[in-house]
Amino acid sequence: MNRSNATIVREYGPFPGVHQVAGVSYDGQQVWIATGKTLSAFDPASGQTLHAIEVAADAGTAFDGQHLFQIAEGRIHKIDPASGRVLSSIPAPGGNGASGLAWAEGSLWVGEYRERKIHQVDPETGAVLSSIESNRFVTGVTWVDGELWHGTWEDDASELRHVDPRTGAVLQSLEMPEGMSVSGLESDGSGQFFCGGGNSGKVRAVRRPERETDGVS
Repeated sequence: MNRSNATIVREYGPFPGVHQVAGVSYDGQQVWIATGKTLSAFDPASGQTLHAIEVAADAGTAFDGQHLFQIAEGRIHKIDPASGRVLSSIPAPGGNGASGLAWAEGSLWVGEYRERKIHQVDPETGAVLSSIESNRFVTGVTWVDGELWHGTWEDDASELRHVDPRTGAVLQSLEMPEGMSVSGLESDGSGQFFCGGGNSGKVRAVRRPERETDGVS
């Protein structure tokens, strides 16, 4: 496994009225953060909050290109980002233990925090299609260029992990600086990750390492 220190590119926040950042997602223009009672969107260029949706949002957030998905109180809600209306809802694997959330290739990928698992879930029915195990508590989850990454937060230490989506084996690890936790996790689709900072109320941009071309496929 390739282990290195995470490089913090930028910090956003704390944001007005935000005391906790749970889920994080990115729609190609705005970064969305789950803050308990709202889903807020900010501009990653300026750091300015653009707008907010009043909806329960206490864990992971995802975007499928059209809709937002939000974990709240043991369920995953499908939300229209324009109106804020909840369009449908499915049970989250692990109930209230569900943590991170990502969208990839027609499926939702759901972290289950204390059980140290990531589940592939049918977004229409909530059926669990596959599961992998981690050896650390799982927080945020994201996919980028065919790579599955998840955040960890355990014993006051956090890291970002690139894992094999079939076996859960850790392929690469980025260790966060001491005192910097990772709650939500999302890729910008290119060279960095957006990391929710938990109780700090901040979001941190972390440089994504260059892909390894000879070894891990």
